[in-house]
Amino acid sequence: MYFKQRTVEKPVSCSGVGVHSGKKVNLTIKPAPSNHGIKFIRTDLLDCPCISAHFNMVVDTSMATVIGCEGFIVSTIEHLMASFAGLSIDNALVEIDSYEMPIMDGSAGPFTSMIRSAGIREQVAPRYFFVVKKPIELKKDGKMVGVYPCSTYKITCTIEYDHSLIKRQSYSVDLSDQVFEREICRARTFGFLHEYEYFKRYGLARGVSLDNVVIIDDKDVVNKDGLRYRDEFVRHKILDCIGDFSLLGMPILGHVVVSKSGHEFNHAFLKEFFSRKESWETRTINTENELPSCQPKSLAI
Repeated sequence: MYFKQRTVEKPVSCSGVGVHSGKKVNLTIKPAPSNHGIKFIRTDLLDCPCISAHFNMVVDTSMATVIGCEGFIVSTIEHLMASFAGLSIDNALVEIDSYEMPIMDGSAGPFTSMIRSAGIREQVAPRYFFVVKKPIELKKDGKMVGVYPCSTYKITCTIEYDHSLIKRQSYSVDLSDQVFEREICRARTFGFLHEYEYFKRYGLARGVSLDNVVIIDDKDVVNKDGLRYRDEFVRHKILDCIGDFSLLGMPILGHVVVSKSGHEFNHAFLKEFFSRKESWETRTINTENELPSCQPKSLAI
């Protein structure tokens, strides 16, 4: 765990296509000063408007996490945000010349590799944490997101699909940069063949291909190379959660438990979390001895 803020050492760039738009997009990640946070700049627009990656800037969660302000948007930010959070990057400036992030290979792996290639620099300013003191839960229509006191940032996720290949999957991680790179960042987004065919018929999901989405038919994975992990599906859902929860703006010290959630319900939970100010505090932590003493809650998932 890192107690000082961090940014990238030098600029790094990539190009790709937007999974929904199919448009080519160029992206550059640049260092940023302490207390800057993660901000996106649309270099293709007049005056290059800037927007903070924060939950109160979210304008759509139907197909991806989209932030917007004053008539412009940046779409599908969750994979890059997961990479920042997974590698404990607090401050960065992201330049993009289209309204949608490049999907790359459908995971956070390429973004994670980019950040590693740029290098990571520790800054002087301390990190601030959301320290969870009391449980917060949100439940609706069989979905649930909760967070409980914990001395680390832990995520437990459960998914359930009426498909023989997926069925019910659960996975839990105590998040660190090593765990994120080894177990989570390469898990790809996935979808069903009938959805893919529907989207293509109506001119949607123009950037989708077998190079950036795991496609599942009635019985198996269509992609010729198969899965990267046996339970890649739930690992990708954890990746999305890491990206979505990073929009709180500070790392969490708590055990996040998610069941059958997605971007929309994750965002609803962030609003609930922020409204429950009596259940958490924000503070710096200088050494491991200052970490909260509570242990992860034992939960049936």
